[in-house]
Amino acid sequence: MKKIRIIPRLDIKGDFLVKGIHLEGLRILGKPENFAYEYYKNGADEIIYQDVVASLYGKNSLLDQIHKVNKKIFIPLTVGGGIRTTIDIKKILKAGADKVAINTAAVKNPNLITKAARIFGSSTIIVAVEVLKNDKNEYEVFTNNGRERTKWLVTDWVKEIERRKAGEILLTSIDKDGTANGFDFELVKKISKSVNIPVICHGGASNFKDILDISFDTEVSGVCISSMLHYNLILFNRAFKNEALKCNSNILRMSNIDKKKKMFKDTVRIIKKKLNLRKFITRSIK
Repeated sequence: MKKIRIIPRLDIKGDFLVKGIHLEGLRILGKPENFAYEYYKNGADEIIYQDVVASLYGKNSLLDQIHKVNKKIFIPLTVGGGIRTTIDIKKILKAGADKVAINTAAVKNPNLITKAARIFGSSTIIVAVEVLKNDKNEYEVFTNNGRERTKWLVTDWVKEIERRKAGEILLTSIDKDGTANGFDFELVKKISKSVNIPVICHGGASNFKDILDISFDTEVSGVCISSMLHYNLILFNRAFKNEALKCNSNILRMSNIDKKKKMFKDTVRIIKKKLNLRKFITRSIK
């Protein structure tokens, strides 16, 4: 039996949960702590908080958000965005996070991975890897929420991450992010087979079949989901719908809304139960 973690990812800008497509065009959806608590109640294995504008301002501004959500959830919380030094990591862990996800600073200074793993332990350090396929059909690594190209091809970078003793890799397909067109199987399969540390895939989930297929056919240990879960709550839960409308009155003016209602019908609880029926191991739900 294979263990699979279902991990909602919450992209945060200021005090609000936001979501875009291809890591751009952010739309306000509501208060992150409310979404996180709902996912926790319904059986999420972990939660990821990502400050999506932190790298632009050179700092992570989620300390208050960490304090808020820690009063509500009791599963591992990973925090990412704008983390540049071991001092930043210490502040975030002290605020209540269980793990940190580093990206831009790790690419600029790979020794940060080694140093952080030595000080805080490998299990605390996740390296986020944002990937875009280029004209040569190669997967390139990007930073700053997909804004800046790096010198790395993803196959080389993930091996460097493993060599430097990071505990996990959070792999995001920029091409697939927010599209609900399914995961990039080629990318996920290649990377999850090429390293011996856990890989979490992110970008493209639209329904349970996407999650089941990626869990069966690749070596991932976790599936990170954003739009599918967020819009499920907004479309089918009155409280979350009203909260979203207060933040953004145009939130439900999306194309193909009837199609998306069918796609986004599964909650965390339903996903977990379906996985358990197929003999995957996940956190038990009361």
